[in-house]
Amino acid sequence: MSFESSRLRMIREQLLPRGIHDKRVLDAMAHVPRHIFVQDAIRNQAYGDHCLPIGAGQTISQPYIVALMTQALALQGDESVLEIGTGCGYQTAILAQLCHRVLTVERIKQLHIKARSTLDQLQIFNVICTIDDGTLGWPQYSPFDAIIVTAGGPEIPQPLIDQLADPGRMVIPVGDRESQQLVLLEKRDNELSRQVLEHVRFVNLIGGHGWQE
Repeated sequence: MSFESSRLRMIREQLLPRGIHDKRVLDAMAHVPRHIFVQDAIRNQAYGDHCLPIGAGQTISQPYIVALMTQALALQGDESVLEIGTGCGYQTAILAQLCHRVLTVERIKQLHIKARSTLDQLQIFNVICTIDDGTLGWPQYSPFDAIIVTAGGPEIPQPLIDQLADPGRMVIPVGDRESQQLVLLEKRDNELSRQVLEHVRFVNLIGGHGWQE
């Protein structure tokens, strides 16, 4: 089976039945070659309904979770989006199809370098990458229309709340080290609302406003 047909099967069997209905998100998931972002030895598993290791103790989230988090941001195309946890760059690439600009923060240098190389290979240039403590956000470029956090922490970091535009939407896993709730935080008229989207298990959000390494 070709990778293209695997992507279409992923959409048909994993995303549509679980309520992923945003056409722009589905188109992005169909377009971005997920297998490019995983190690050669496990490329045949790239479109499976599970996360995969990417090195340094980190993972690429299962396709459904990537799609769910992206859909929750309700992107229209002109937004500036902050991503905390670049990882292999797959979620970054999906976001880049749907907004004006992605600013992404990764704390692990080897992942940052590999992700930037892969994004360049795919000619995705509306992404700015850096190495830093993601729980501090990226105040230089704030406020952000949307923020997505791809690691689970004990609480929503205050710097990220402060850097979220009004109106703005943030998706973040919150809980303990073993399991979290995927929370959609909305800021509107200087008020915050929270909605739990899913029960999830992410790698730990390490940093000054997250877990200690």
